[in-house]
Order: sequence, then C-alpha cells, then structure tokens
Amino acid sequence: MTDGTLATIKRGLALSPELRTGLPGTVGLALLQMSGRVAVPIAVQQGIDRGVNAPGGPNPRVVLSVVALTLLALLVSTVCGYLMTRRLFTVSETALGSLRSRTFRHIHDLSMLHQQSERRGSMVSRVTSDVDQISTFLQTGGIQLLLASGQLIVSTVVMAIYSWQLTIVVLLAFGPAVAVIRLFQKRLAAVYRAVRERTGVMLGAVAESVVGATVIRSYGVADRTGERLDSSIEDLRLAQQKALKTSVTSFSSGEIGAGLALAGVVVVGTLLGVDGGLTAGQLTAFLFLVTLFIQPVQIATDMLNEAQNAVAGWRRILDVLDVEPDVADPDDSGVALPAGPLGVRFADVSFRYPGGPIVLADVDLEIPARTKVAVVGETGSGKTTFAKLLTRLMDPVGGAVLLGGVPLTGVRFSSLRSRVVMVPQDGFLFDATVAENIRFAEPSLTDEQLRDAFTELGLGDWLAGLPDGLETPVGERGEALSVGERQLVALVRAYVADPDLLVLDEATSAVDPATEVRLQHALDLVTRGRTTVAIAHRLSTAQAADEVIVVDAGRVVQRGPHARLVAEEGSIYAKLYASWLEQTR
Repeated sequence: MTDGTLATIKRGLALSPELRTGLPGTVGLALLQMSGRVAVPIAVQQGIDRGVNAPGGPNPRVVLSVVALTLLALLVSTVCGYLMTRRLFTVSETALGSLRSRTFRHIHDLSMLHQQSERRGSMVSRVTSDVDQISTFLQTGGIQLLLASGQLIVSTVVMAIYSWQLTIVVLLAFGPAVAVIRLFQKRLAAVYRAVRERTGVMLGAVAESVVGATVIRSYGVADRTGERLDSSIEDLRLAQQKALKTSVTSFSSGEIGAGLALAGVVVVGTLLGVDGGLTAGQLTAFLFLVTLFIQPVQIATDMLNEAQNAVAGWRRILDVLDVEPDVADPDDSGVALPAGPLGVRFADVSFRYPGGPIVLADVDLEIPARTKVAVVGETGSGKTTFAKLLTRLMDPVGGAVLLGGVPLTGVRFSSLRSRVVMVPQDGFLFDATVAENIRFAEPSLTDEQLRDAFTELGLGDWLAGLPDGLETPVGERGEALSVGERQLVALVRAYVADPDLLVLDEATSAVDPATEVRLQHALDLVTRGRTTVAIAHRLSTAQAADEVIVVDAGRVVQRGPHARLVAEEGSIYAKLYASWLEQTR
C-alpha cells in the first residue's frame, strides 16, 4: 500500500480505538484457523508417503489415524473461525457506531456558514454510506485479509520446510503480480475517492428533489429534475465503471501469477522427484500448499479494491473531522452568562461571508435589558446576519458581541443556549408529535404543563381543535400543519424554554390574518419582561416595539421609537413605512 493509504488507515484506526479491543486474541484465533487449513496438505503427504506408499504396502491404520487427526484439526479450525468472525463483527460495529456518532456531532458543531457551503447530501453520506463502506470492508474484507495474511504466512513456512527450491519458484511467479498491484494502488485510491464523491452528489440531488417536490410540481419541472438526477446517477455509474476496470487489471495479474506458480511447481517438482529429492506425497502436499498460497494473493487483490473504497470513505470522513469549528464552544474554559435579565452590546461589529463583501460594518449599539427592539431594513441589508451574530450562529470578523457584559466567544454553549432562544421564520418542526416538539426545549415537562403553556398563551382552544391534541403528529418538517400553525408550536417551544433573550425572525410573516392575531397575542405574552430582538419584515412588528433599529447596506442608519422615526421626512424608515402601508391597503 502507498504511504498515503497507510497513513489514512492509521488515522482511521486511531479514531476508532475500539477496533484494537482484543486484537491479539483475534489474531491468535486467525492463526489457529489457518493452522487447521494447513493440516490438510500435511495429512495428504503423510497419508500418501506413510500410508498408501508405505514400504511394506498400504497401511490402512495410518491412513485412518491421519484422517481422524485431520478431522479434529478442521473442527478446531471451524470453531476458531466462528469465534474470530463474531469478535470482528462485534468490535467493528461498536467502533464504527462510535465513528458515526463522532462524525455527526462534529458536523453539528460546524458553523452555519460551513454547513451551508456543503451539499446536504454530501454531509449525510459521510455519516451513512461512507461509514457503511468502511463497515462492509471491516466485516468482510477485514476478515478475509486477516485470514489471508495468516494463511499466507503459515503456507509459506510449510512450503519452505518441504522444498525451498519450489518455494522460490512460487515467489518468483508472483513477483510480477505484486509489482502490478503496487502500480495500480494509486490509481485505485483516486478512482474510489471519485466514487465516494459522486455518491455524495447523487444523494444530495435525490434529497433535494424529495424536499423540493412541491416546487418541482408547481413549476412543472419534473423532467428537468429527472434529467439532473439521471446525470448524477450516470456520473456515479461511470465512476464505478472506471474503478471496476482498474480493479479487474489488478485482479487479473494475480490470476496470471497463480497459473505460473502451479505450472512451475509441476515442472520443477517432477524434476526434483526424478532425482529423488521429493516424494510423491510431498509434491502432492506442495500443490495443495500452493493453492493455499494462491488464495490469499487472489483475495488480497480483490480485497484491495474494497480496501481502497473504504480508505476513500475514511478520507472523506477525516476531511470533515479535520475542519476546526470556526464557532467553537469554550466549554470548561468558558463562563456562564450572568443571572438576571440580559442586555445586548454590539461593539464595532463587522461581518463578511467568506470571499464576499462586508455585510455588516462598524455596528456599535447597546440594547438595555427587557427592551423590545425591532430590526428593520430592505432585503439584503444585514438584518438576519445581525440575528445570527446575536445568537452566535456565526462570529464577527471584527469587534465583539456582548450579552450581560460578557463577550459571546467566552460563553459556554450550555449557558448560551439555555438563556438565548431564536425562533426562525420557518418555524422548523421535527417529525414527531406536538408534545415531543415542544419538549425539545424542556424534556421534563408533563402533558399537563404543556397544556397550561398553550392556555397561558391563549392557544388552548387551538390545541383542543387538533385531531389528537398534544399527540397530533406534525409530519416531516412539520408539513402536516400550516405555516402559521408551525409558528404557533415553535413559539410555545420558545416560551417553555423561558429564555432571558428572545430573538424572533419575524414569526408573524407569511400567515393568514386570523393566525396573525393569535400569533401577535402570543408574542406579546412571550416577550413580556424579556429582552427581545425581532427581525421585522412587517412593520406592524416595529410599531409594537419599544425601539426600532434601521439597517441599510450593512450599517445602522437610524434608531429610535417608531413614532419619531416615521415622522422624519425622507428618512429610510419613513419610506419603508410608507411603502408597507401602501401594500397593506
């Protein structure tokens, strides 16, 4: 194997220390099983030379004794093989389950920026198909390689004992095959990496087409979507085809070596037999041993393909694990947010997305605790970026964001997430019941406490109107509920979390008037006594706020109560408000 491949395997094994559990015992079982296999050619040699061709004629007792001992050796070999296989399966599943969890947790720890820059299907494939490929290799190819290694060593040693001359013939016959295999290793690594990448692209295309099924049907682009899927599937097929062609060449070299070895042993062995240097039993046994020697070589060339596929999967997983989260949890070295209401401070904050222009520039402001603030501005002005910085979904490139006087970069995530809650515009729900979705915020709540929360927000009648109340399934992404109903559930979830800072990405947008009334009433109750920052797309939200912050082209250009800002003729806020009024008439 190449140095790069060996380094990848070494790192992969280091990430899964469970694979080393009981390794000496497993190797010992493999050697015992191999010894049982080698017992057959030895028994053949003894049976022929001391039984069939005995000096005084055939000796049945010797033959029967040899057969009995061989059966015992094969029984021990079978038991050892069973125990070894069971150990490998158990250890590999435990190790890869741990690797899968670690990879998922690391992906989850990566910033929103990194997650958005990667195809979702590609990230999912790291945790699913890439790990599955490693699992398949370890449970099949790993066993085969372990057995093959043991069989190769034992058979070579026994061949050398019988005839060092014939052993050299066998090794020379396989010399070219080994050279060809080494030559194709780098090519195999490259083509199988391409296969794993194409798999990720295909999974992404499939996932996107399923999630976007409504849009696809609405715009009648099913054919175009099908073509895109077909293209990704075709790319994967071509990549796999290229990998198979490369691997076939490698495998064929092993077949040629096997043929040359057998032919060489027959010719040279016959000559040695004529000279009296080799008995008939020894030559026959040697042919059996050559077969045992050939099997590992053929298995190795075949399993090499599986190994390269697994290594490609390992590399893709390592590529993810090597990415350091740019929004890191300070954990034990961090501090907790101070008790009580939280004030907000943006100290000369600037932000740009990777490779892009500045989207927030020199934002310097303070929001007192228990103040209700609306952030308004045109699309692309930087409002949502403001909210993501405030909840530390991203970190600024300049300046600092402080809560309660503490820089967010020094706050433990456990403290931050328990004190600060963001309600996104889409009101994302998990594929579970209404009750289970709300308990994501507080798992200990009873059904009675959940009903009380709905009642306190004036939503008790709405909950009672659901088919199964709290046990009503919401469907994947909450699609069994309307947009407004999803936002109601998301708002109750935020309410039971009892945060000190609530960030709302316009929870009343894209809903019908009746639901908006419910939402607005619930919002008034949820935000009461809490520091609240609302990203306002509807300026009715700004009207109800204590203060309005106007963002334009990444800068704070106005700030103050709604009444004062709207009275400033020609101001950006006055224009936005006038435009909104015109649209609502």
